[in-house]
Amino acid sequence: MRFEEFEEAAHRMWGEIPPVYKEGIDGIVVKREAESHPDHDDYFTLGMCLTEPYPSGYMGPDTTRSFLALYWGSFRELAERNPQFHWEEELWETITHELRHHLEFLAEDDALEALDYALEQTYYRGQGETFDPWYFQSGLPLAPGIYRVEYDVYIEQSWTPEELSEAEAVEFGWDGGRWRIPAPEELGDLHYIWLHGLDAGGGWVQLVLARKQSFWEKARRALRKEPLDLLESEAEPERVGDDPDAPGPDDGRPGRGAGGPPPPFDDATDAEGRPPEEAESHGTLPDDEPDAFS
Repeated sequence: MRFEEFEEAAHRMWGEIPPVYKEGIDGIVVKREAESHPDHDDYFTLGMCLTEPYPSGYMGPDTTRSFLALYWGSFRELAERNPQFHWEEELWETITHELRHHLEFLAEDDALEALDYALEQTYYRGQGETFDPWYFQSGLPLAPGIYRVEYDVYIEQSWTPEELSEAEAVEFGWDGGRWRIPAPEELGDLHYIWLHGLDAGGGWVQLVLARKQSFWEKARRALRKEPLDLLESEAEPERVGDDPDAPGPDDGRPGRGAGGPPPPFDDATDAEGRPPEEAESHGTLPDDEPDAFS
């Protein structure tokens, strides 16, 4: 998508949002450059809400002014590396994500900051760097013990090693069904199990088995700064029944809400929206796609 088309789409989407949600926002600014993470060149910021509270005895739209910055260059970097990148869907998600930052600043709500933290820790985990093992708990709660971090879903269960060793299987609820996997041989402190074949709404469903610990054990380990024993494995769940109350892939999923997503990106065009005969070759795609951070 060319810069001019991107800018036009951004202002069109901004116009679709009811004015009541945009009070205190002076508008959007579309920048040509890419905004990368200061420590990770392949980690791009798609948008940013720049908010400034003005001196006053009151908090509200009249005393807090914001504007949204969108980085076309960051979108282009991701689109050039990912043939499935949906320009308009990602643009809408970025605009509404940054708008929530403004609204939650007014409400003094830290929920979105927690989600941003979870996304950052997800990136660190994917890069093999040190990360907060409990980062998923900062995501959006879908049900007790079930969290969404953008397009990924984490289902947490607590076990003792003895309970797990005696169990033949581990069951959980997701997408209206009851599912079962063979019980893993090891528990560790946290065991992340990647579940094949389940629809998370764009990402992965992971079952996280946490070892039960007493308060004093947790406190002692924290004081001693003992590292946790983290395990990962994969499994293909078998459906064994129904669970109508279990959340599913549409619950909490980013997107355009009731209006549905925009038309999908046309695979017949390149990253700037040009047909193949007009597009220049960008070479082969890297094995590891860069990550976006709104």
